[in-house]
Amino acid sequence: MPFLELSLRCRADDEHRVENALNDLGALSVTLMDADAATPNERAVLEPGVGETPLWPEITMIALFPGDTLAELVLHALESFDDGIDLSQAEFREVADQDWERAWMDQYVPLSFGRRTWIVPWNMETPPEARNGVIVRLDPGLAFGSGTHPTTALCLRWLDSLVLRGKTVLDFGCGSGILALAALKLGAERAVGVDNDPQALAASADNAERNGVGDLLSVYSPENEPVATYPVVVANILAAALDALADTLAARVAPGGVIALSGILHGQEGPLLERYGAWFDSLEAVQDGDWMRITGQRKPIA
Repeated sequence: MPFLELSLRCRADDEHRVENALNDLGALSVTLMDADAATPNERAVLEPGVGETPLWPEITMIALFPGDTLAELVLHALESFDDGIDLSQAEFREVADQDWERAWMDQYVPLSFGRRTWIVPWNMETPPEARNGVIVRLDPGLAFGSGTHPTTALCLRWLDSLVLRGKTVLDFGCGSGILALAALKLGAERAVGVDNDPQALAASADNAERNGVGDLLSVYSPENEPVATYPVVVANILAAALDALADTLAARVAPGGVIALSGILHGQEGPLLERYGAWFDSLEAVQDGDWMRITGQRKPIA
């Protein structure tokens, strides 16, 4: 049976009462999203402290109702519950019921990056053209990071271009571990993954075992990460987080080492180039669609 999906926008200050109203009306689920996602105004919501619930200034709320629900009655009931809710931008659409995980897996195919690197779903045969390449086997359902997004693709191409043999690579914000695993398969001696999501750490470790490099990858939460410097650092997170963590990330790169920063929308790269210029030479911004990657080399420490 299909579902009725309602999308409406509200301010962070109004989120609680709007969500309560939707739940009281029988919403099966309510999802909160950044109303400015995929725009230069997109903001990262980082791992909250205990008792904190950080939200974006403007929120898009997505509510699912049973398919036989009448849209007009939902709007009328919301207005009756709270006449302060802005319904001027409310939109409805029908959403088909399906096995969402299976639908996603069916669309996930082997992908190549650079000259050597291939990301191949765990349940698929290696394509003939990839047999002489570097193969990373991945379960795309475990955590964010499958290679299909331009931010990940930009980082994979960069890693593919490097000589990594004998080096240790830091993957900051490791998600599924895809970048750390690619670095290991490309010849890195060791890799370290850091993420504030326990599921991401578990997924990275699991994927490392699946790829036969479990003993070469160490994963840590930010508070437990050992203090160290690395010849290669990659951070595929959002621009706001890259700005907030600039001192931390710069301190992780050994003198003469290289860094790649991704998760940056086109138009956000200027301030980051200026900020990271305090520590890095040869800064370069590369674009893929709406997304950017910044790379640079760590200056000698005076």
